[in-house]
Amino acid sequence: MKTITVNIVTPDGPVYDSEVSMVIAVTATGEMGVLPGHIPTVAPLGIGAVRLKKENSTELVAVNGGFLEIRPEKVTILAQSAERATDIDLARAQESAKRAESLLQANKNEIDFKRAELALKRAMNRINVYEGNI
Repeated sequence: MKTITVNIVTPDGPVYDSEVSMVIAVTATGEMGVLPGHIPTVAPLGIGAVRLKKENSTELVAVNGGFLEIRPEKVTILAQSAERATDIDLARAQESAKRAESLLQANKNEIDFKRAELALKRAMNRINVYEGNI
């Protein structure tokens, strides 16, 4: 089976580096599936899970924005932040979600509302990736 190299990098350093058979990422325009030999592409990423399919398994990485660069033999994800499912602190993610929900209910002004909304999306993404609910 053909494979493609995937690198996920954040400002804090590399998060993932391996060979996979397929990459599925959430871009600004929807989900994008990438197989070996894909045409060169660059796409902005949204908040979502990156699914990395190997032979009989799928690994999940929670990604919060950034860019996806595709070349025929390699996919590079430059993310603002990213965590593998095994590295996510569930209690911290749940606390972040609760904090964001309470800020949303306070609804002080539009800027605070948008920040809280994004914080809730990031927290829910981390929780879903941890639990495998993708």
